[in-house]
Amino acid sequence: MREVDKVISQRLTSSVPLVAQISQYIIAAGGKRLRPALLLMTCGALGYCGHQRFSLAAVVELIHTATLLHDDVVDASTLRRGRPTANETFGNPASVLVGDFLHTRSFQMMVESGSMRIMEILAEATNVIAEGEVLQLMNMHDASLDEAAYLRVIRSKTAKLFEASARLGAVLAQSTPDTEEACATYGQALGTAFQIIDDVLDYDGDTAEMGKNLGDDLREGKSTLPLIAAMARGTARQAATVRRAIEEGSTEQLAEILAIVKETGALEVARAAAVAEAGRAISATRRLPQNAYSAGLLKLASELLDRRT
Repeated sequence: MREVDKVISQRLTSSVPLVAQISQYIIAAGGKRLRPALLLMTCGALGYCGHQRFSLAAVVELIHTATLLHDDVVDASTLRRGRPTANETFGNPASVLVGDFLHTRSFQMMVESGSMRIMEILAEATNVIAEGEVLQLMNMHDASLDEAAYLRVIRSKTAKLFEASARLGAVLAQSTPDTEEACATYGQALGTAFQIIDDVLDYDGDTAEMGKNLGDDLREGKSTLPLIAAMARGTARQAATVRRAIEEGSTEQLAEILAIVKETGALEVARAAAVAEAGRAISATRRLPQNAYSAGLLKLASELLDRRT
């Protein structure tokens, strides 16, 4: 990961000072670096030790960072990873344009791989993520969203880059199609579980630990799995309260919404869905060579369910 950070730092150079300043601001904020770590661990599990894994891990992180810059503008977010978002600090126009820079820089880097297959995987992932973002925008303030529609959004918007990261490790290792699909399945399942838990924490987390505001999803009018389950399991009055909050994007009754989500067992429903996805990821690791790296992938899927940030 230190090698990946070196590549990221080297490739964020620009003759335009503000580009470098904002890029460094959001990268320096840290984060879990799960997507590049996933690519590196997959490479390790499959025995690939070439230097190209560092540059592609950096590409994956730059794509992710670009989506964060754009997401925070769309969602009007003010806090990420415990500090003001880039759009809060530098303004929306600069954040959008620097997000574009990170996207284009990542494409420059993937071209350097000289592999059409690698470019195909990353181009498709970037396109699917964009579709997922638009789909989520269309679903804003829609309290009629069901679990299937919710999963479609997060598998596009979040899980697709996890899937691509794991698949790239298999491609670099020149693995068989079956092994590549096992890696892709692992990545998609892990990414889905990750997002479900993220949505759970919006109603069961701690602002200081998470580094973002509790109830942000509700303020944005997002109908996530905890709210979908709460409306399905609650009384007519409880369901109406949740529905109205989603449609209005209001956090005025956040305390009541939090109580409803807990009283109806909605958090347990959502966590159970995450457990099922983690189980799917764990099953996929059994199709990989058994070594310290595949054991790490299995452990990652297991411990993901206990995350608090």
